Amino acid sequence: MKKDLGVAPYLFPMPVLMIATYNEDETVDVMNMAWGGICAENMVALNLDEEHKTVANLKNTKAFTLSIADAAHIKESDFFGIASGNKMKDKFERSKMTAIKSSRVNAPIVEEYPVTLECKVVEFQNQPYGLRVLGEIVNVIADESVLDEKGKIDAGKLNAFVFDQFRNDYYKVGEKIGKAWNAGASLMKPQK
Repeated sequence: MKKDLGVAPYLFPMPVLMIATYNEDETVDVMNMAWGGICAENMVALNLDEEHKTVANLKNTKAFTLSIADAAHIKESDFFGIASGNKMKDKFERSKMTAIKSSRVNAPIVEEYPVTLECKVVEFQNQPYGLRVLGEIVNVIADESVLDEKGKIDAGKLNAFVFDQFRNDYYKVGEKIGKAWNAGASLMKPQK
């Protein structure tokens, strides 16, 4: 039997994405967000609250990096979602993580995260339900430790985690259970 739960943002999994930008003084700001993802072959969409320090940075620099959070850095990644860059000027320094400047966009790359998308802001869409930022992916960089023998990213090696919006928990992902566009192929055959 199913039970009505009302209106809630209940989807699972939600990605744990780390948006890195530069503050006006060129210091690094990183924000943890779950409400975003791929929206086209070379585009990402970020759904953000206008009040975030990251939004001011995005409007100023027109660039950001988007990294996949990994379990090895869950403490720092969660901290980036708890602490506000508007209130804590040394937010990134407290994490003890390191960053280098992207050579492609005006944004930092957090070196500890295994996969990073370098993006430029294409459009700000002010909607009645919030702000959506569209970004064009100009490059993807990955640590060699998460690549397979063909040079492709191996999700099992990422050690990524996702957000459970039902109970505010994180879950580690990585077990392969099937091949996309293949697991259901047998159902394509005529049934007898």
